Amino acid sequence: MRAFMAAAPVGDEQIREDPSVNELQDLVADLTGKEAALFLPSGTMCNVIAFAVHCGRGETVILHEDAHPNIAEQGQAAVIGNVLVRPVKGERGIFGVDEVLPHIHVGGTHAATSRLISVENTTNRGGGAIWPIERLADLRALADAHDQKIHMDGARLMNAVIASGHPASAFAAQVDSLWIDLSKGLGAPVGAVLAGSSDFIERARRWKHMLGGAMRQAGIIAAGGIYAFKHNVDRLAEDHENARVLAAGLAAIPGVRLVYDDIPTNIVYFDIKETGLTPAQLEAEINKQGVRIGGAYGQSTVMRAVTHLDVSREDCERAAAVVRDACAAAVVA
Repeated sequence: MRAFMAAAPVGDEQIREDPSVNELQDLVADLTGKEAALFLPSGTMCNVIAFAVHCGRGETVILHEDAHPNIAEQGQAAVIGNVLVRPVKGERGIFGVDEVLPHIHVGGTHAATSRLISVENTTNRGGGAIWPIERLADLRALADAHDQKIHMDGARLMNAVIASGHPASAFAAQVDSLWIDLSKGLGAPVGAVLAGSSDFIERARRWKHMLGGAMRQAGIIAAGGIYAFKHNVDRLAEDHENARVLAAGLAAIPGVRLVYDDIPTNIVYFDIKETGLTPAQLEAEINKQGVRIGGAYGQSTVMRAVTHLDVSREDCERAAAVVRDACAAAVVA
C-alpha cells in the first residue's frame, strides 16, 4: 500500500484535478450505487457534513443513543452542524419504526422539526452488529412517508458487506447518504469517503472547504483507499474469525463475561467486573506485554477489542492468554 501511495499520480484536489482522489471518489460512488462521492479527512467530518447538508439550523436528527455522533464526536452536531439529536433505544444499536415514529415532528412554535434519521452499520457499541436490510427498508418507507432523509454512518460498512453477503449498494439503496471509513478494517492510513446524490455532494463540498477539509495533492493518501478497496475487502472475513477466536479465549477466563455472545464481525465487548479489576488496571498490566485493549466509553467495567489486518489469529490467542494471566495475578494478589 505504501509503495502504491508513493507512486500515485497527483494534482490539485481543491480544483478537482487530482486523478487519484477522483478515482477513489468514482470507485465509492460506483460501489454504493450513488451519483457521486467526496473524499474527506475523517468519518467524523463525514457525519457532521451530512447532518448540516440534510438539516436546517435547529432541526433534529434521530439516532441511537449509543451512536458515534451522540457519544464520541464532542457534540459537533450541535456546535458545528447546528442540529439537535434525538436519541432512541434499540437492541445492539439497531432500532425500528416504533422507536423513530414518536420523534418525527413537523415543527411548530415549540417543537423542532425532525429532518434526518441516522443509522450506524456496523454498530460499534452493539458489538459489530449488522443492520438487517429489511429493517432499513422499513425505515426507508417511514422516512418517505414523513419527508425525512436517512444517513448511514458506514464506518465499518464493508465488514457488514462481507459478513452478510449483501453488496454495499444494497445497504446504500435504503439511505440518502453514507460514508465508508478507509482507516479501520480497510487498513488505509487516512480518510473516509461520503456518497450521495450529485446535489448532496456539491453542497457537502462547500462544507468540506468551510471546515478545512480541502487539500492539495491529496492523491498520496487517497491512493491508500484505492489500494484498500482493491486488496483488503475480502480479507475482512479473517478479522471476523479472529474476533471469534479472541472472544472464545476471553470467555474462558474466570471473571470475564462477554457482553454479546455472538460476534458477527470484528468487535468484541467483554465485562471484567467479576475479576475485581478496573479497565485501567487491566489495560496497564496487559500493555506491559504489548497487548492493547481499551475501556469502552466510560462503562465502568466493560472493555472493547477490535481486530484488523495488523492482528493475526496468533495475536488474538496471545492477547487472551495475557488477559487471563493478568486476571489470575489479580486474584492471587
